[in-house]
Amino acid sequence: MAWLHVHYHSEVLEMPTAMEVLLPEFIAGKDRRVDTPGPYPTLYLLHGMGDDHTAWMRRTSIERYLERLPLAVVMPAGQLGWYTDMACGKRYFTFITEELPRICERMFPLSPTRRDRFIAGISMGGYGAIKAGLRAPDVFGKAASLSGAVDIQNTLSRLDPQLAQDVFGNTNEIKGSRNDLFTVAKDLANASTSCPELYLWCGTDDYFYPDNLRFKSHLAQLNLPFTYEEGPGDHQWEHWDRQLKRLIEWIMLPSKTG
Repeated sequence: MAWLHVHYHSEVLEMPTAMEVLLPEFIAGKDRRVDTPGPYPTLYLLHGMGDDHTAWMRRTSIERYLERLPLAVVMPAGQLGWYTDMACGKRYFTFITEELPRICERMFPLSPTRRDRFIAGISMGGYGAIKAGLRAPDVFGKAASLSGAVDIQNTLSRLDPQLAQDVFGNTNEIKGSRNDLFTVAKDLANASTSCPELYLWCGTDDYFYPDNLRFKSHLAQLNLPFTYEEGPGDHQWEHWDRQLKRLIEWIMLPSKTG
């Protein structure tokens, strides 16, 4: 894989920002890492609240898991914006669902089609990835969460009150809003738009485990396409690293929804 450190100016965020990018290597006529020069499917991989865009390279074996796979990975900086168009701050949801794919597909040999765009994340990033999949279903073909904060109302008690207000505005109004994944999933189920395939994993000792069980049941009631898996583990990188390999395998499976 080629590992690129990219620094650029975001018009949406109105500031310089950064991302880590892994690209398959193709050299015609030589010992090939992959057997196609692209364009490649792309996984947008979101970090959690306590990390930054370098965390996946520092904390996991992601480069080894991608060996010989025709899959690019983009790891953007999301700061503490919860991948949300903040009430008082930056427009991180617009950034990850609109500007980031457009910039990356202009810079690199990436496929511009929905079926070849995937998004995933851990914790805060899991919340952002599922929200992006549900609210921008025309952009992403698959969306996945590892130990995601899928019930944002229950997560508020873990956030600094000022940060929560800056991100979400009046926190008493989150339920039923476009930041509530339960509501967003229901709205999509009632619409004529095709839902991306969803993937949820959570450790059984994770403090987000009960929230993930509730969200799993909610998706099942709505008859939305999802895969749910669980296993031993709490809110730690050793479990996310292990599950990342499985997540990549799921990403590479042929789409069931087209």
